[in-house]
Amino acid sequence: MVYVTDVVSSAGSVLLVGILLFAVSGVWPPLVAIESPSMDPHIKEGDLVFVMEETRFPGPDARHGVVTAASDGGYTKFQRTGDVIVYKPDGNGRQTPIIHRAMLWVEDGENWYDRANPEYIGGADNCEELTSCPADYSGFITKGDNNGAYDQVGSNPISDPVKPSWVIGTAELRVPVLGQIRLQWSEARGATGPGTETNATNENVTTPA
Repeated sequence: MVYVTDVVSSAGSVLLVGILLFAVSGVWPPLVAIESPSMDPHIKEGDLVFVMEETRFPGPDARHGVVTAASDGGYTKFQRTGDVIVYKPDGNGRQTPIIHRAMLWVEDGENWYDRANPEYIGGADNCEELTSCPADYSGFITKGDNNGAYDQVGSNPISDPVKPSWVIGTAELRVPVLGQIRLQWSEARGATGPGTETNATNENVTTPA
């Protein structure tokens, strides 16, 4: 009887913490485990990251609740300018979300080649050679801190420009290593059945925690 009481009490405590975190963040789940190293060294594989609805406490000059790295307001998150966002690649809710930094906001039809960092455009010499340029619609250009190119660059880009409706939230706080528990659990579950997310070398994917 004491054992059952302890189990119920522990489960209730975990549930209460989850409800409180959701109340603060506005996002469910409010915690995600990081599966890959594309945000190194600022967010590492195995970290647990707290995510908040992007419009709750937006920084200065935010667009749709997100401050880009191109902003000149000096706003930083995880040691660099601009918000780190969690988003659904190409708006696909069935794919594992990506956690990368918002670099630029581009308008519908914009030739954003001249505003892009030449180091991150994959050797393109003009807008015509740059994927998603001119922009088919307004959205965010994103990039992993440890990646050499924007997510929207290359023959097989990680995602098209990120529409505001694809953004799940902004990363606010990381807890080192704690996400490994969730990742190991996912791997163990994958060994006995389908449905486990897979890691990617150039995508910092997240697992709900």
